Amino acid sequence: MRALVYKSTGSWYVVKDEAGNIYHARMKGVFKIDGITSTNPIAVGDWVEIEMENDLEQTVMITKIEERRNYINRQSPRVKHQHHIVAANLDQSFLIATLREPRTSQGFIDRFLVASEAYHVPSIVVFNKADLYRKKEEELFESYKDMYESIGYKVIRTSTVTGEGMEELKASLHNKISLFSGHSGVGKSSLINVVIPDLDVRTQDVSGWSGKGMHTTTFAEMHEVPGGGKLIDTPGMREFGIVDISKQELSHYFPEMRSLIQECQFNNCMHINEPGCSVKQAVRDGKISEDRFVSYYGILESIEEPVQKYNKK
Repeated sequence: MRALVYKSTGSWYVVKDEAGNIYHARMKGVFKIDGITSTNPIAVGDWVEIEMENDLEQTVMITKIEERRNYINRQSPRVKHQHHIVAANLDQSFLIATLREPRTSQGFIDRFLVASEAYHVPSIVVFNKADLYRKKEEELFESYKDMYESIGYKVIRTSTVTGEGMEELKASLHNKISLFSGHSGVGKSSLINVVIPDLDVRTQDVSGWSGKGMHTTTFAEMHEVPGGGKLIDTPGMREFGIVDISKQELSHYFPEMRSLIQECQFNNCMHINEPGCSVKQAVRDGKISEDRFVSYYGILESIEEPVQKYNKK
C-alpha cells in the first residue's frame, strides 16, 4: 500500500494510506544503512510503501521511500556534520518571523530563504505579532517588506489578536502543501489554531527570563487545512544551520545576486575582494541591499568546506 507520512517521532511514524486509514508505522532496518546521511531517513511529507504488520494494533512496516520532488534540510541540532530533513514534497514554505517578543534576526530569515532556494521551494515571509509593533518595529517592517518584495518574495503581516492578514494567509495555504517554520515563541501555534480552528495546537508564552520562546512542538506534523491543503508544523528552532551548500554556490541562492553572476570578471567570483565584481558594484549602486550583502557574507563565513584528504604515495 502507498501512504503519506503525517508525523515523525524519530523511531515511529504516523502514516495515512490513500483510502484515508491511519496507521502507526516503523521503518525497516535496512534504511538506516542505505547511504542516507540525514539523521531522519524518513520525513513528514514523504510518500512511502507500507505492509501490514499487526492487524489488531493497526501497525505497519515502511518498506520503501518514494523519490522526493524536493525537501528542506538544516544542520542537525545534535550532530554538527549531519543534516536533518525538515519536511519533504513541499509546494511552499512559510517562515514565521517576529520583530518583537522575540525578534527574529535577518540572518535567520536569510538562512531559511537560502535553504528554500537551494531545494526549489518557493518561500513566503510572515511577520507575526503586528499588534505589538511600535514606531521602531513599523519602520523595520516597512524596510524588510520593501527589501524582500523587491527580490521576489511575498511578505504577509499578521496578528492573531486583531485578525490582520489572516485571510491572506488562509488564501495562500489553499490547496498547497506548506511548511511552517520559525523560532520558538513567534506565534506559529497561534496562527495554526486560527487557520485550523479544530486543531487546538498547544501554545506557550515566551519565557520571560530568556526572551526565547518555549518549545511546544517536539516533532514535525502534517495537518489538513479546511477547504483543501496540508500544513506541516515544525518544532521551533533557535538557529538554522546551512548544510550541503558550498561557498562557491551560495550566491546562486540569493535571487538578486544570481542574475548578475555571469557579469563578474571571474567565473569563480565570491563577491568579496575580486576586481570586476558585478555584485559588489550593484551594492555600491544601491541595486542590491547592503543588509542582504552583509547577510550573504555572514553565511559565507560560516560555511565549513570539506577537508581534502590526500593519499601518501
